[in-house]
Amino acid sequence: MNRIFGTSSSKKPRPTLQDAISSTDTRMASIEVKVKKLDGELARYKEQMARLRNGPGKNAIQERALRTLRQKRMYEAQLAQLTQQTFNMESAALATENLRNTMATVDAMKQANKELRKQYGKIDVDKIENIHYDMEDLLEQANEIQETLGRSYAVPDEIDEADLQAELDALELEVEEDGPSYLNDLNKVPDFVDEPPVEVSETPEQKEAVKTTA
Repeated sequence: MNRIFGTSSSKKPRPTLQDAISSTDTRMASIEVKVKKLDGELARYKEQMARLRNGPGKNAIQERALRTLRQKRMYEAQLAQLTQQTFNMESAALATENLRNTMATVDAMKQANKELRKQYGKIDVDKIENIHYDMEDLLEQANEIQETLGRSYAVPDEIDEADLQAELDALELEVEEDGPSYLNDLNKVPDFVDEPPVEVSETPEQKEAVKTTA
């Protein structure tokens, strides 16, 4: 029986919206060719009527021109209808494509939501808070250790800046009164000399030599 009558699978696939649009575009192209051909005939009839005088010959050409013009108007009406049909089908195809994209976006969002719920289900917020508190305690302990290691010994905790400035001013006054240390060292007797130097008086010969020189 299936060999004789065939099965449902042997049926031709239903045309899609895109197939209908392509078929309509083909029909529109064919009609446009016919309209251009009729325009050429009307131009030829116009030239013939311009050369002829009023009479039976001119009337016959006018009848032909009227028939051609009616045919052209009919084709133009069909072309306008097909253009509107194509526009409607393209609008429907665009809406269908947008709907497909929307559905795909919704499916992707559902899948992402499911994955997020699955991942967040593995996270324990209480454990995260405990880790945060532990980190705060560890940082506080580290700061205490650093303060302990940086503590100075045998140094008063608080030093009066005014006292330090007064002591510095006193040192500067001592330096100004005593003069530079290298000048004081010139007048000082070296440590390796046991007895102080003895001044020697000048002899008469030395005085006479000085006068002669002068």
